[in-house]
Amino acid sequence: MTFYQGQSLADAVREATAVLTDAGVPSPRVDAELLADHLLGVGLGRLRAMLLGDAPAPDGYRELVEERAGRVPLQHITGVAYFRHLELRVGPGVFIPRPETESVVQLVIDHLSGLPSPKVVDLGTGSGAIAGSIAYEVPGAEVHAVEYSLLAHAWAARNLEPLGVILIEGDLRDALPEHNGTFDVVVSNPPYIPAEAIPTEPEVALHDPPVALYGGGADGMVLPTAAAASAARLLKPGGYFVMEHAEVQAAWIAGMLQRTGRWNNVTTHYDLNGKERATSAILASLSPDE
Repeated sequence: MTFYQGQSLADAVREATAVLTDAGVPSPRVDAELLADHLLGVGLGRLRAMLLGDAPAPDGYRELVEERAGRVPLQHITGVAYFRHLELRVGPGVFIPRPETESVVQLVIDHLSGLPSPKVVDLGTGSGAIAGSIAYEVPGAEVHAVEYSLLAHAWAARNLEPLGVILIEGDLRDALPEHNGTFDVVVSNPPYIPAEAIPTEPEVALHDPPVALYGGGADGMVLPTAAAASAARLLKPGGYFVMEHAEVQAAWIAGMLQRTGRWNNVTTHYDLNGKERATSAILASLSPDE
């Protein structure tokens, strides 16, 4: 890597793009620009205008590019992940929210339209992306969030406290028993990767916490199944449950919900890439022994 203090910003970004391309980074030009903007703080629009002139490269740029070339996630370097309308603080120990999860949030917001003072819980909140977005976009909603990992809980606390979300440290399998039967919506993006399905992207395999990735068991379905059971416990009759999952798990999850006899209107939903990203259902009624 050859760019040093005194090199132009345009040349530095050009060389950084080449370095990140060689390292296999999926979006090398955008990442090169975002790293420069992280140091300059001018916004991408202004940065791209500066690339047309002779502005100098910022101090420290080389070191950040080297980190990203080592496949450290961009969000760990900048400390920020953007999700819908939120700017979330993230870093080691917390799952970086993905753009496809934004469509799951939209399902919740659409369902809540016209519902006064709804009560919502996000099981396995991670950084707080889902819970925080609902609290921000649905004024008047009472939003709870549950997180098991101490590290992720600490990140979620930073992100959710300003939004008024009620965050607890707990296990999605048995959390909030004092709230049984009181929620209008339960939403979850639980860990769901099968035990042997090691992610191929270094950013995921080396930097996302395993506790946020692997769902338990050979098929990864232990925690998704538990999330569905907790949803049935926490929801009011007629309440709405939506859960994110892998595309290949859609049919299994729909079948699982139908077999319990507890759910109506089991529906698979697609993300913006046309992949089966989430499944929703309506709680039919309490079982006879409850």
